[in-house]
Amino acid sequence: MDMMTLWHISGWEYAALAFAALLVGFSKTAVSGANTVSLAVFAAVLPARASTGVLLPVLIAGDLLAVATYRRHAHWPTLWRLFPAVAVGVATGTLFLVWADDGIVRVSIGAILLLMAAVTLWRRRRAGSEAAPDPIATRAGRVKARSYGVLGGFTTMVANAGGPVMSMYLLSAGFRKLGFLGTSAFFFLIVNLSKVPFSVGLGLIDGRSLLLDATLAVFVVPGALIGKWAADRINQRLFEQLVIAATVVGGVQLLLR
Repeated sequence: MDMMTLWHISGWEYAALAFAALLVGFSKTAVSGANTVSLAVFAAVLPARASTGVLLPVLIAGDLLAVATYRRHAHWPTLWRLFPAVAVGVATGTLFLVWADDGIVRVSIGAILLLMAAVTLWRRRRAGSEAAPDPIATRAGRVKARSYGVLGGFTTMVANAGGPVMSMYLLSAGFRKLGFLGTSAFFFLIVNLSKVPFSVGLGLIDGRSLLLDATLAVFVVPGALIGKWAADRINQRLFEQLVIAATVVGGVQLLLR
């Protein structure tokens, strides 16, 4: 990774990264999946591989704020059934990063996000009403959790783009707003922390990238506060529409980048 590029960031480029960091905070406490815009900004300003390493600690800062805000609303049975499949996805994504071309990674993830947004819309239209979360003991619930878990682990490892994947899973399982935010907060804090050793081993995180992270993390806090204010004022239907819209935008951005 050419870390020297981090020392030649212009004022406008740093402003773009700061805005992206603010958007990370907003997405963690309001509209999960919106941080795919941050992913695109980081990749536009920094080298593609370097951007994933710089963005990860910023995401963890947002995860900590989200957990502090929504810790009482997490649904732990859902988390426990997701984690084994996510571990498989993270391991697969790590191997993929060793040799994969950046263009192939972006196009693949973008296509997956758009497909999953379409499937979620189709399923919700067919159901016609809000459903309760899938019972953990049902075969369909276990299969869906494993499928989304592997996909989420893979996409979060290769491009920090697991947010929209898990958003689609939690929406399809019928989670209400607070349960959605609380469950996703703990999910991403645990998963993103587990990715740190892999990212260090791949050379995506080092002392110089962490120095840039330290200056960007301060912008996550106001973003999280704005997100909490907005989440308290967004009704369930609008919340779901915003999550799906953010997923579609993120998928298109990955395809066109």
